[in-house]
Amino acid sequence: MVSTESKGRWRTFNEKFLVEVREVPASTKRGLYIWSAVLFVVGIAAFLLVLFDVLGTEDLASVDQPFADLMASARSDTLTSVMIALAVIFGPVALPIIILVVTIGWGIFSKHAWRPVLLAGGVLLGLVVIQVLTRLVGRDRPPVDGMLFGTDYTPSFPSGHVMGASDFLLLVAYLVFSRRQKPALAALSFAAAALLIVAASVSRIYLGYHWATDAMASMSLSLAVLGTVIAVDTWRTVRVKGESRPPTSTKAPSAY
Repeated sequence: MVSTESKGRWRTFNEKFLVEVREVPASTKRGLYIWSAVLFVVGIAAFLLVLFDVLGTEDLASVDQPFADLMASARSDTLTSVMIALAVIFGPVALPIIILVVTIGWGIFSKHAWRPVLLAGGVLLGLVVIQVLTRLVGRDRPPVDGMLFGTDYTPSFPSGHVMGASDFLLLVAYLVFSRRQKPALAALSFAAAALLIVAASVSRIYLGYHWATDAMASMSLSLAVLGTVIAVDTWRTVRVKGESRPPTSTKAPSAY
């Protein structure tokens, strides 16, 4: 026979994974779906535009070498140190650790685990996409003699560093600040995310590991990932006022 204490512990554990429901007007829910669709379509269209250009016409790719030369001409000891720091933070060692700590910590201390799980799922989706695409495209990186932080012979397109940074920053901005009833705060969070994404992109080009179009492709894919996450989150958590809720959900207006 299961004790009352055991039942209580199980209920507490189970409720961590119940999804908080947000009740909104029908226009707000419709707007979220529209935004998710626009982000997905624009992201995929922009990525395909860059991809076909890199594989064929190279109209956009014509900016790669001039931009790389511009970055090389701006090199200095101080700036190189800053760019290396950015590369480490958004690199394949530090960034996964940051994401893991944020996800686990958020899941432990939040009332519901839906959003940290969604964050982890979105980042993982981006990682899988990058691993597949880099191998399919097989684009060469810039010359190794221009790399400032060790040599790298892996495929260049799209940039895994930029994709990881973009997915993490955009998803955090959405999942944290979209629940706030302050549009200005949400706008500022996305602006800050955009600035950090640009910084991560520039660091990869400055250090000699990627072309500008590699970063463009990664940022485009991140928009599609963000659109996908918004759609899933809206489907699972957003209810029109008066609409019935699934029995596995609990209403919780805020869970920070």
